[in-house]
Amino acid sequence: MSQPQPHPGPPSVLWLLFNPIGRVSREPYWLGFALVWALMGIPFNIWIRTIDFSGGIEELALADFVESNALIPILLFAVQWVELALVIKRLQDRGLTGLLAILVFLPIINVLFIIALGLIPGEDRPNRYGPYANSRWQRPGKT
Repeated sequence: MSQPQPHPGPPSVLWLLFNPIGRVSREPYWLGFALVWALMGIPFNIWIRTIDFSGGIEELALADFVESNALIPILLFAVQWVELALVIKRLQDRGLTGLLAILVFLPIINVLFIIALGLIPGEDRPNRYGPYANSRWQRPGKT
């Protein structure tokens, strides 16, 4: 079996946001989350502006947000996928398995987990997930 080679060319934004394969350093990790949170802020802001607060804030529910627009469930799914892709690549930059990314589904732990991953530096040397941060291995046999 041949040794894997670094993938040629620079990583793209699509790779950063949608592909869970490879490694990502702290800066693109935080920039990816900032982009996702900003995009989620737009429909949330629109929804908040349409609410009548005369009945009190106790009557607000997340279900109302999801039902406010037919595209919100699709957006929530896409945001969850991007979050998983970023977390998996960040874990792999630390030399850990991407299976630990299931921790993002646990309430409260997910926020702490995302913050901790963004603060802990990655490995400086190549590991089995990529030759260096912000990279991925090329499949053996590909040219």
